[in-house]
Amino acid sequence: MTGIWRTIRDYILWSYERGTIQYDVMVTLILIFVFLSPYWIDFKDKPVQRNPYRMEVVVVSDVQGGLIFRIDASAIQAKQDDELRAELLRVIAPISGAVDLNKIEAERDRSGRVLSYKVWVHKGQ
Repeated sequence: MTGIWRTIRDYILWSYERGTIQYDVMVTLILIFVFLSPYWIDFKDKPVQRNPYRMEVVVVSDVQGGLIFRIDASAIQAKQDDELRAELLRVIAPISGAVDLNKIEAERDRSGRVLSYKVWVHKGQ
């Protein structure tokens, strides 16, 4: 019985030299775990969902540590302020997560038509 425990202890402490059968068994078990464990263990890793909106969103950081988003007006259909904020958050959330809107500025062409929205945000606490 002590021989079995000594063998288990030597495997746990990795005390076998390279080139021995015990070393090869340990390496084989590690490789089996690495390559086959994703089939049995749910690591809950999923690919990042892509932004569902087909428009240009430009993100830059500002000097206060927040972010400035420039979003095409074609993605926004709202006319009232509350709806506008909700739609802007719906575009921003997949990119940066939960944020608080600080300021919204509409960028217009010469005729007054809105081309894009410039939105200042910071991460919520």
